[in-house]
Amino acid sequence: MDASQQTDSKKSSPRRRGATAEEMSEKQREISVSEFFAKNRHLLGFDNPRKALMTAVKEAVDNALDACEEACIMPHIYIELLQRSETRFKVTIRDNGPGIVRKQIENIFGRLLYGSKFHRLKMSRGQQGIGISAAGMYGLMTTGQPVLIISKTSKKKPSVEVLLKMDTSKNRADVVSETEHPEDDGLFPDGHGTQVSIELEGRYQQGRQSVDEYLDQTAIANPHAHFTYVNPSNETIEFKRGTNELPPEATEILPHPKGIELGTLIQMIERTERTQIGGFLQEEFSRVSPSVSKDICERAGITGRTWVKQIGHKEAEAIYKAIQEARIMSPSTDCLVPIGTKALLSGLLKEVKAEFFTACTRPADVYRGNPFLIEVGLAFGGELPKDELIRVIRFANRVPLLYQQAACASFKAVLETSWKNYGISQSRGSLPDGPVVVMVHMASVWVPFTSESKEAIADYDEIRKEMKLALQEVGRKLGIYLRRRQRMRNEGERRSIFERYIGEIAQATASITGTSAKKIYESLLRVAKRKTEEADAVLNDEGKRVRDSDPFGKDDSVVILPGRVAIAQADSDDDSSDDSDEGSKKSASGTAKTLFGDDDAPSKKPRTRKKA
Repeated sequence: MDASQQTDSKKSSPRRRGATAEEMSEKQREISVSEFFAKNRHLLGFDNPRKALMTAVKEAVDNALDACEEACIMPHIYIELLQRSETRFKVTIRDNGPGIVRKQIENIFGRLLYGSKFHRLKMSRGQQGIGISAAGMYGLMTTGQPVLIISKTSKKKPSVEVLLKMDTSKNRADVVSETEHPEDDGLFPDGHGTQVSIELEGRYQQGRQSVDEYLDQTAIANPHAHFTYVNPSNETIEFKRGTNELPPEATEILPHPKGIELGTLIQMIERTERTQIGGFLQEEFSRVSPSVSKDICERAGITGRTWVKQIGHKEAEAIYKAIQEARIMSPSTDCLVPIGTKALLSGLLKEVKAEFFTACTRPADVYRGNPFLIEVGLAFGGELPKDELIRVIRFANRVPLLYQQAACASFKAVLETSWKNYGISQSRGSLPDGPVVVMVHMASVWVPFTSESKEAIADYDEIRKEMKLALQEVGRKLGIYLRRRQRMRNEGERRSIFERYIGEIAQATASITGTSAKKIYESLLRVAKRKTEEADAVLNDEGKRVRDSDPFGKDDSVVILPGRVAIAQADSDDDSSDDSDEGSKKSASGTAKTLFGDDDAPSKKPRTRKKA
């Protein structure tokens, strides 16, 4: 192509006209928060059908537990999964809580970022005001069906049935129908409660990260709650209470000055109703006494009587710097409600078939001014699989965390703990092997989740440190138990070998000395028992040794189930011993006939023992 042709082609192609600033401005509009999450539902845990089904159940159950506990009602929650087709389910959750007043139903179930928990510093399962309304939005998007809510607030008032769907463009609910239904009163025998039904696209599959596992773990962390679960196969599963005591109520606290940032401080100063800066510091923050307020003001170069309206950006920055330098007490921890060692053990005993249980609750600590505490429970042995990696179950404010395990601070703390020190085999950079279940729970007024779906705890140094300390504490108790159990097993084997030949020794000695063979036998038996007394450990009704010398004798955070220990030892003996049934009976027999050698001679086959 010559130059003239290139010039002609340039002239023939029209020049593209760009948009003007005015035209671009006309296209700009506000984005509704519900519209955003409708397009990015994976951020809320609705990224695949199986996970969406579990998330919908989780959000409804969490709200039900919070409502019951706040109203001081022992929770009884009914969960039903009705399968409409291969990929469509109707999820129904009913609780015996206080119910929801009529005017708030469409706000709670039809608006994202609406709730009572976001602005208060108090431990609760919900935080963001997204969950249950997001589940309803997902159901509407995938099936086109509205959400059905039935609420009853008093025995004197009839049940109210509301059918609504969310308008994602405006982040509000449109009420399809609203009627009083006295015939629904039978759903609430206590005279109050709430039921929500959502039809959605999902996939039901048992196993890990399923609705079944979520309810199993929720029952462990909430032993005061009763769950009735009807699965898609129409099987009813009951998770009964492990305790009849409600957790103590958490107390709401003010923000701690060490936990705020400069921009937040400036906004608080602009919005406060206090007129003087001293009163502002004392009334708007926790742990700021008159003396602490005076110290902060002096460090900032102002007085406590300085007018709030005179505080500009420079003064605010000086106050913020003074707060970081001042010595201020850690925030109060009565805003936290830990599960507690007793309830932890109760939940584990109810759901895990193990032989050894222990738990610990760490003292409260602070991250970014937010109080938190860590609890760890551990179960070992029994019917747990021996040839698999240990199982880690994670909780935040009593809620199970089933996804994003590798990104969670709880899992990283378990991974970094040196389990070899406590008798559990572990390869470098991986979880240990063995029949162990580890439960890690974080309680806080604000759990730092890695995403809006609340699936993993962010990795703060303060949080991981407390988790590792708690894991080391339960690990030490497990190590003590394993060493003692091995000593008992070794001493029992020593006695068994000695008893196998004690009758012949007694008879041979009697023929030489002329002493009664029975007396010699009894004397040798006493020596054997004294030398192997560890095999005769006396246990109480909880499986703990009664003797004060036992390391667990007075430890309420340890429970040993003798029946499951016996089962586990029997299984171990079956794997490691080649003795015949007849030879085993001879070793265990206590009759004079066997011990004095009137039965057959010991088996010629040598006794073998494999190292554990």
